[in-house]
Amino acid sequence: MNDTPPEMARKYRAMLLQRSGAERLKMASSMFATSRTLIVASLREKDPSASPATIRRALFLRFYGADFDAQTREKILARITQEAEAAHGGRPA
Repeated sequence: MNDTPPEMARKYRAMLLQRSGAERLKMASSMFATSRTLIVASLREKDPSASPATIRRALFLRFYGADFDAQTREKILARITQEAEAAHGGRPA
């Protein structure tokens, strides 16, 4: 859905392009960090005892899950779990 009038969209784009590449990168990084923080808060609200690995898997799925086919997605999720267990001495994280 796009409810922004075309003229306003052009003005906004022009304003963004006036910023340096470094400024735009900083803005994007800040927006990503904010969205990640909000997602983690939402996940913790639903499951306060969620492990770090569970949070990492959920973040991966939310941000990148649709970018991979099912087989690749499962390989990545298995690797996230494997790394978490290795970090916790072989115990599930």
